[in-house]
Amino acid sequence: MTFARILLGGLAAAALSTSLAAAQTRPLAVVNAEIFDATGAAPYHGTLVVKDGRIVAVGAGVKAPKGATIIDAKGAALLPGFFDVHTHWTPNGVPSLVPKIADAYVAAGVTTVNDFHQQPESFGPRREWLGTLTAPHVNFVARISTPGGHGADWADQATTRWVDTPESAKAAVDAIASYKPDAIKAFTDGWRYGSAPDNTSMDAWTLKALTDEAHKYGLKVLTHTVTVERGMVAAKSGVDVIAHSLQDEPVDAATVAAIKASGIAYAPTLAVYEPVKPGARPPADPDSPRARQARAKFGYALSNAKTLFDAGVPLALGTDAGMTGTPHGSSSQRELELLVQAGLTPAQALTVGTAGSAKAMNLIADRGTLEAGKRADFVLLGGKPWDTIGDVYKVERVFIDGQAAFGPGAARSPANDRMTPPAVKATALIDDFERADGRTSLDTLRLDDFDGGRDRSLEVSQVIDREGGGKVLSVGARMATKDDASAGVLLPLTRGSVTPVDASAFKGLSLSLRGDGGTYVVGFNTAGGRWQAKVKAGPQWTKVTLPFSAFTPASSKAEKKAWTGTDLFEVGVEGERPASAKLWFELDDVTFY
Repeated sequence: MTFARILLGGLAAAALSTSLAAAQTRPLAVVNAEIFDATGAAPYHGTLVVKDGRIVAVGAGVKAPKGATIIDAKGAALLPGFFDVHTHWTPNGVPSLVPKIADAYVAAGVTTVNDFHQQPESFGPRREWLGTLTAPHVNFVARISTPGGHGADWADQATTRWVDTPESAKAAVDAIASYKPDAIKAFTDGWRYGSAPDNTSMDAWTLKALTDEAHKYGLKVLTHTVTVERGMVAAKSGVDVIAHSLQDEPVDAATVAAIKASGIAYAPTLAVYEPVKPGARPPADPDSPRARQARAKFGYALSNAKTLFDAGVPLALGTDAGMTGTPHGSSSQRELELLVQAGLTPAQALTVGTAGSAKAMNLIADRGTLEAGKRADFVLLGGKPWDTIGDVYKVERVFIDGQAAFGPGAARSPANDRMTPPAVKATALIDDFERADGRTSLDTLRLDDFDGGRDRSLEVSQVIDREGGGKVLSVGARMATKDDASAGVLLPLTRGSVTPVDASAFKGLSLSLRGDGGTYVVGFNTAGGRWQAKVKAGPQWTKVTLPFSAFTPASSKAEKKAWTGTDLFEVGVEGERPASAKLWFELDDVTFY
């Protein structure tokens, strides 16, 4: 079919591309649509009316108000926007940049997502940045795991808190709450899918304390749970959403009953587990143990989703997008197809991807269905996706808060074509370690920067007294048993490392350093990649002065760009030492000069 036609109440079609503010001065009416409202009603022919970002009327007998902007959607399907409760906006995903991730979701008709990836320190500036983009609504989810647990195997505690007692779980939630997260993800299951040694798991007492404390703040708890045994633990611990498939074996009747009785929603993230993903090559040896295991786990994931759904457990749409082979946007559409492959009808899958997700996140009063009073997040699709689920890919128009975000007439923000927010000017002093609250002189949160993986270097960083007066940062580590063991510290130049700084007015970086006599790497993380310079430091204090010309690219990404000094996020100092060796250094007076 052709794109839905625009009739602007008798005015020229170009009027729709005027400012978004102007678009709010009069109602918008979508007429002649085939409406799937996700309330459980059958699709019907009707009209939807929007004013000031909210649905004011929808139904078969609704008429367009006088003077309204009219969209003639003849032949198009009108649905609530999709809601993906499990995504990771990681720089290693596809796409990798925040504005392009936003574009991908909007183009797929996804109008709300949960992001599990970022450190809480970034929530405020990321919310501000997203407010300048054409983007879905993004809920920020803070992360809690166990020492050695999944989610803690690559992040320091500024990104993923580590807890292993009820007391530490409560303290972690209390600390995170000050950042105003929208929810909390608990990494409770350390099973590594049978393909690697297991991580640690969170015990039931700790998980129960975590969920009880989170609920005091009105925060939903989503849990990384992938085995049937841990599904029972989740059910008994009061979590709100199981954010993965139970996939090690068929779910048993007792676990089904416990999950149903608990009221937990289930987001199976089938898209991330599909053994051969769309466009990917099949394994060279389909009968290899790994290939057979992947098919078996995916089979359990499909059948367990259907078993739980048939038992009355509410399902939600989640993908784990941002992980390998699971691109943003299209994976949400693929997840709907996979729910149908699991045995749901297309109409049931669409309801899961809209109302189901909104209910799971306690947002159903605001979005998830097409009803009067709710947020005007909706999508126009070609075809009839309630009959043929593949029609979810036929996205023609997307509206977020009643504003055209994709398709004819959409006013996409120019900020979506910039990879970062606008840079701010750098100030000379980065950190002299004198603040009593443990933050840098720039009011940012220092990050421990040590190697990732199940076996990690053990690092302690702390501010201590310097001989002769003042404070310094002391870093000590026992290296992991591996060839690339490293430890160090990062000093974010802006809060959460979201907004870059422009240091082009300066000539370079200076710092005071002493250490164990080995080589240290001083580096900048930039929007164009990592740049670094190597220095040596013994037990006597040395002032290190490094002009920007001393820094060389540390990655192929940086090699493709010239140093500008205008896109800096973090400065860091780290060292690599042999397996099981020890490292130490002390750092002071880090400044641009």
